[in-house]
Amino acid sequence: MSTTSEIAVEFRDVSFEINHRLLLSNLNLSIYQGEALILLGRSGSGKTTTLKLINHLLVPTQGQVLVSSRPTTNWDAIKLRRRIGYVIQETGLFPHFTVGENVGLVPSLEKWPAQKIEARVYEMLDLVGLEPKQFAQRYPHQLSGGQRQRVGVARALAADPPILLMDEPFGALDPITRLELQQQFQYLQRQLGKTVIFVTHDIQEAFFLATRIGLMYAGKLVALGTRREFIQSQHPEAQAFLACLNAANNWEQLN
Repeated sequence: MSTTSEIAVEFRDVSFEINHRLLLSNLNLSIYQGEALILLGRSGSGKTTTLKLINHLLVPTQGQVLVSSRPTTNWDAIKLRRRIGYVIQETGLFPHFTVGENVGLVPSLEKWPAQKIEARVYEMLDLVGLEPKQFAQRYPHQLSGGQRQRVGVARALAADPPILLMDEPFGALDPITRLELQQQFQYLQRQLGKTVIFVTHDIQEAFFLATRIGLMYAGKLVALGTRREFIQSQHPEAQAFLACLNAANNWEQLN
């Protein structure tokens, strides 16, 4: 993973501040095509800010964010965002749209023919484990939290974007549903080969899903590497997260 042609997203000396408060400081990071990079960190560490810089919801105060070798500031923001799937914790589904209309939103904005949109909606619902004939005509309020989250993933994938941003997408779910969706997401990632940048504060989730883990602390990237490399990190914040993992494992052994 060393040639520049394989880099999907790159941060070059990126800082971001708002109201004289530095939220991100001198971030340098290359994210490779087809990898699942997990950004791990506490609340306020800069994870979501990093995501929003990728799809041009925020603009760097300093430095450049490049998507497909082009600075985000040189992209048409709408075209950029349609190349990037975005999944958030509460899914952001439109309540007055059916499931099918939600999933088909970006293809319809891209002026796909109606028949092609319907076929894609059915394909995506199948992919995330929702029977299309049963769910396509329902509204978000008629779904469980886990089902809404699946629809959010289907919508993000509908226009076949090369990059997927996921901001704590499973954080609000019960543990069983969360594990089911983590397993399904891992399967989808292997099948589709998308470049995924996934934000979480859960080290177990990071270890389960990551190709590499980037640890954020106080607006800085303080560790970056594989699970094995993360375990070997001597940074105090990495040690703090590993202590959480060890405590969970010890509790399981005691019970």
